[in-house]
Amino acid sequence: REVSYAFAESNHADPDLFGILFVMKVDPSQSTTRFASIVGISKFQGEEEVLFSMHSVFRIQDIKQMGGNNRLYEVTLTLTADNDPELDRLTDYIRQQSYPDSDPWYRLGLVLQEMSQFDKAEDIYQVLLDQTKDDKDKAPLYIHLGSIKKRQRKYEEALTLYETSVAIYKKNHRPNHPDLAASYSNISSVHRDMGNYPKALSSHEKALAIQQQSLPPNHPSLAVSYSNIGNVYDDMGNYPKALSSHGKALEIRQQSLPPNHPSLATSYNNIGNVHNNMGDYPKALSSHEKALEIRQQSLPPNHPTLATYYNSIGYVYDNMGNYPKALSSHEKALAIQQQSLPPSHPDLTSSYNYIGKVHNNMDNYSKALSSHEKALEISQQSLPPNHPDLAASYSNISSVHRDMGNYPKA
Repeated sequence: REVSYAFAESNHADPDLFGILFVMKVDPSQSTTRFASIVGISKFQGEEEVLFSMHSVFRIQDIKQMGGNNRLYEVTLTLTADNDPELDRLTDYIRQQSYPDSDPWYRLGLVLQEMSQFDKAEDIYQVLLDQTKDDKDKAPLYIHLGSIKKRQRKYEEALTLYETSVAIYKKNHRPNHPDLAASYSNISSVHRDMGNYPKALSSHEKALAIQQQSLPPNHPSLAVSYSNIGNVYDDMGNYPKALSSHGKALEIRQQSLPPNHPSLATSYNNIGNVHNNMGDYPKALSSHEKALEIRQQSLPPNHPTLATYYNSIGYVYDNMGNYPKALSSHEKALAIQQQSLPPSHPDLTSSYNYIGKVHNNMDNYSKALSSHEKALEISQQSLPPNHPDLAASYSNISSVHRDMGNYPKA
C-alpha cells in the first residue's frame, strides 16, 4: 500500500493530474477470474504485485478523498462474481452495441470511429479495401470510409466515397434494394452538412421511394427517412412541410415502437424545434417536455443525452423571455455534462454559450462574458484553430462587449 500511495501521490508535479489509489477486494469463492501473486518472478521484488487476467471486471464500491487532498482519491473495487446479473446485462448490451454480426476487422474499425480514432479506422478499412477482390463487397467499405470523411468534415471526399457505393449497388442490386436507400441517405446527410439542402432533399426522397417499395408502411426505417426529410425542410425554412414529415415519422413510430422508445423522443424533439422556429413557443415547449419525459424513463439522471433536451427546453424559454426558467434548464444541462463528460468535451461549449446568452438577455454582462469565455476555452482545447465554432465563440464575446459599450474589445 505504501508503494502504491507513493505512485498516486506523485501527481503533485502536474496540476492537471489526479492521483488514484485503487483498493481491490477479491473473494475467490465468488469468481473464477484468474489472478496470481508474482512476487517471486516480478522485476520489482518489493512491490508484492498481483497479476489479473485481462477480462477481469471490478465493481466500484466507494470513492473518497484521502487526507483532505482534493487531487488524491481512494477507490474501492470489488471483483465481480460470475453470476452478477448486472454484469451479464451490461456485457450483452455492449455485445449488441459493438456490431456483433460484422467481421471482426469491420467491428474494430467501427469501434475506433466511435472513439474518434479516425485515422486508425481509415487504415483498417483501406487495407480491407485493398484485399477485397469482388467489386460488390467493396461497397460497405466505401461507406465506412465515407463516414470517416464526413465526421472529419471532409465533405467532398465523403461524397465521392458514398457515390461510389451507390454505383456499385446499382450495378449489383435490384433498384429497390435497402442498401441503395441507405447509401442515398448517406449522400443526403453530407449535402445537408454542406448546406446543399435541395440536393439533400432529393437524395432523401430517393431513399424514401425505395423504402416505400420494399418495406411495410409502418416500418421504423420509413420514419427515419420522413424525419430526415423534415429536418431538411426545417433547414430550408419550409416549416409546414417540416411539420408534416415529422408528423408522419411520429405516427409510424407510435404504431411500431413501445411508448418509451428513444426514437419517439427524437420525433417530439424535432417537432418542438420546428414549432420553435415558427415562433409557436407553447407547442414547442410541450413537444420538448414530452421528449424529455420519454428519455427520463430509460436513461440514468446524469446521462449526457438528457442535457440535450434540457438545453432545447431552455432555448424555448429564452425565446419566450422567461429567462429564470431558461437559465435553470441550461444549468441542469451543464451540471449533467460536467458529471458525465470530460471537461474539454465540445458539448459543454453549447451549454456555456446558452447560459451566456441568457445572462446577456438579463443584462448580467459579467456572467455572460464569463460563460462565453469558458465556451471559447473549451473550443480552443478540442477544435482545430480554423473551426467555425471558434468564430461563433468570438462573436458571442464580441456581442457582450458591444452591449456593455466596450466597443474597442468588441
